[in-house]
Amino acid sequence: MAEKIFLIENADPVILFGVNEENLHLIKNLHPKLKIVARGNAVKAMGDDDEIAQFGIVLDKIEKYCTKYNSLPEDVVIDFIKGKQPAEKKESEDLVIYGVSGKPIVARTHSQADMLKATKENDMVFAIGPAGSGKTYIAIAMAVKALKNREVRKIILSRPAVEAGEKLGFLPGDMKEKIDPYLQPLYDALEDMIPTPKLKEMLEDNIIQIAPLAFMRGRTLSDAFVILDEAQNTTTAQIKMFLTRMGMNSKMVITGDVTQIDLPSSQRSGLIEAMSILKKVKGIAKIEFDKKDIVRHKLVQRIVEAYDADARRKKLAEKKAEKEPIQTKA
Repeated sequence: MAEKIFLIENADPVILFGVNEENLHLIKNLHPKLKIVARGNAVKAMGDDDEIAQFGIVLDKIEKYCTKYNSLPEDVVIDFIKGKQPAEKKESEDLVIYGVSGKPIVARTHSQADMLKATKENDMVFAIGPAGSGKTYIAIAMAVKALKNREVRKIILSRPAVEAGEKLGFLPGDMKEKIDPYLQPLYDALEDMIPTPKLKEMLEDNIIQIAPLAFMRGRTLSDAFVILDEAQNTTTAQIKMFLTRMGMNSKMVITGDVTQIDLPSSQRSGLIEAMSILKKVKGIAKIEFDKKDIVRHKLVQRIVEAYDADARRKKLAEKKAEKEPIQTKA
């Protein structure tokens, strides 16, 4: 009796084997001549050489389907084992990837679609706009897609650890525990796109790296999809350092909201300066989002509009005060 071990390298075994291993039981029942044992991400098949070879072809097709769609219905398993090609899902032009449980992640606004196109055509993209417009979420989805398609070997996500009204030193814990709250939005987006066990494995293997901006110094980021989030809180030196980390076969997406700068008033945002300096450099694109692109709760758009209106009122009041002559008492 021959035996062979097949490794599930790309798909999440939990999805592939199914809830309570329902898919695995189905695969076993449809291969009655083989003894099939699964443990972790390894599947051992024992039996006739030809049967094992045929099983390997079917398992490879199932894994590819599972990797692409993040789901594996029973009818798809049956189609593959019977030698049929399952019906392809109708896909929107704005589809990026299928998230956890097969949820399609698509560009929901024109600006998000423009960002997809710009990233395909350029190696560096600046995506600027208000909170809730989906800049970072779409950027991470594109990074996950590039990793799945083997266009890059790793994803690197970074943020400047700048306090928004809180002091980093006063937070409890070691350095990692202090920094993790700043990086949590990046973890949240990844958890929508990669099943938790697979994401944990990728983080442990450094296939996905999430780190504060300060940790980028001295590195060359090759074969990577690199995202810098909250870039409005970088200084000139920091963003220059980050942009010059770019290596061969890499893409960079820099996102930020220039209306939410948490730097001291004496410091100019490095993001604003970088966009001005690099605006005519070939291979760099800039996508601007506005409040119409906000895809969070409808109140977010109203909040942004209210703050914008208040800022305009204050600006007009300052200009009016400058023009009025100073009256002195006789």
